[in-house]
Amino acid sequence: MAAATPSAKALSGPMVPTQMLGQTYMDAVITPHRSLSERGFIILITVVTLANCCSAAVFIYMGAVFVPFFLGLDVLAVIVAFMASFRAARRIERVQVTARDVVVTHEAPNWSRIVWESPTAFTRVSVETEEDRTIGLRLALSDRQVAVAQALSPRERGEFAKALQQAIRDARLERG
Repeated sequence: MAAATPSAKALSGPMVPTQMLGQTYMDAVITPHRSLSERGFIILITVVTLANCCSAAVFIYMGAVFVPFFLGLDVLAVIVAFMASFRAARRIERVQVTARDVVVTHEAPNWSRIVWESPTAFTRVSVETEEDRTIGLRLALSDRQVAVAQALSPRERGEFAKALQQAIRDARLERG
């Protein structure tokens, strides 16, 4: 299950668009939660490999010499799946609010892409709730909208929605 906590970081470096000058009311970085550390991954792969080696020895003893190749493919598939998961965990979502713009970017170590940009004065925050749980959070402008903070748990998404609404409200007050 993906979960994360938004954390505010100072604007700096080449990732900051030039139009985002002025006071920043929110610069939240949302990162997916990794439920398994690299050390835990190594332990898991060791256990899976040892179990497959023991199974392979039994099958070789029984005369089934091709089974160990399939057990090796099993270990390889688990490693590839976790590598893809670890790569996806390095992607972040950044939500920035200034008096001028609301910008949402998706960033990875090698790239950054703006997925939403709108004037703060006209941006709405749409919150979908179900039984006191925030199940969806969207930024909207006219007929356009984008989902944000999907990596957060419902409780964290609700807290993030309140902080985002407050940041937009504060940014609008600056413009007068």
